[in-house]
Amino acid sequence: MLEYGTPPRRLLRYTIEDGSMAISTTEITTSLMTTTTSAGEEFTSSPGFRFIVSSGPAIKLPSGNARFDIRIAKVEAIVPPGVDPEVERDFNRSAALLEDVGGWIEIDDLGIVQRSELNQAAKNPNVPTRLLMTIVQARTSLTRVILPADPVGLNARWEARKRLKIYGFEIQQVDRYTLIGYVDDKLKLNIEMVQTAPQQTLTFVEEGVEFALKSLSTSARGEVILNLNALESSARVEGRSEEALTVKTGAGTESIELDSAFQLKTEVEYEVSTGKAETIEDAASMTTPVPKY
Repeated sequence: MLEYGTPPRRLLRYTIEDGSMAISTTEITTSLMTTTTSAGEEFTSSPGFRFIVSSGPAIKLPSGNARFDIRIAKVEAIVPPGVDPEVERDFNRSAALLEDVGGWIEIDDLGIVQRSELNQAAKNPNVPTRLLMTIVQARTSLTRVILPADPVGLNARWEARKRLKIYGFEIQQVDRYTLIGYVDDKLKLNIEMVQTAPQQTLTFVEEGVEFALKSLSTSARGEVILNLNALESSARVEGRSEEALTVKTGAGTESIELDSAFQLKTEVEYEVSTGKAETIEDAASMTTPVPKY
């Protein structure tokens, strides 16, 4: 806790019922990307991505924790106007490899992950690792906020520190939340996110590639709308990321610096919490269908 906020104060806890489900649509776009290599500095237009994630149905465990599946149902590239159609198709083919990637997680009533496991699709060596890391990092902070243990009031501030290890890369993350409003179990939060990483080297022997991360720094600010009865929350953030690394292959070693400004928004399309749904298709028949893109 950083500040407990003004009275009256209340405990914030997730109350997720059996059968709860959610489908969220997230868009990640890059407004500026600078790539510096031995060939010089280049300003590029990077594609954005829109992905739809299904969560649930939730199972309420005897411990009080909730366990549910998570699956990327659809991914597509958002390309700038004028991009060659073949390039757009290549981006979409790469993004499509993420479809069905997921697993399951178990969380307690503070939103802390107790157990998790990736599914077989996530272990496919052809999955675009960098894009998957971006998705996981964003969802870690925005879709399921870690709640404070103590009662809090308006303007309360707390932070959650996390050590992430995604495909071998170790990342430290600090999320700072400020409670700026609430009605019943719906909260409005400001969020500040900071990610850093120590120097580290990953070697892929079979591919003959070595990645040496020299530095990584990401910061973002925005807003989260959190429903304590739901599996997902809505959010909008803007941020900047800087990264320096070297890539060593049989052909030589290349030093790369990346500097990008990005925007991210995620919206919950619908949720089900009034009965046990066996599949995501069951949920769709009970609610408004997800828009087609």
